[in-house]
Amino acid sequence: MNGGGKMSSLTEILKDAMSLDVHDRAALAERLLASLEELSEEEAERLWAEEAQRRLGEYRAGRAKAVPAEKVHEQAERLFR
Repeated sequence: MNGGGKMSSLTEILKDAMSLDVHDRAALAERLLASLEELSEEEAERLWAEEAQRRLGEYRAGRAKAVPAEKVHEQAERLFR
């Protein structure tokens, strides 16, 4: 989200979306998620790189903590049993 205009628009869209009833919000969420599946490989890689940079910034700023890979693996195994 670059530029104030886009963020303002996103904020307004989110506010409007949250005012929808639960069925309409679910339908909207489904459509939005489906649109992500249509991304090109290059676009998906670009978005993951941006997310990785964002997360690194959060970690370096002290707003996120590291979790050892072993612990993540254990939690994943418990969830998928």
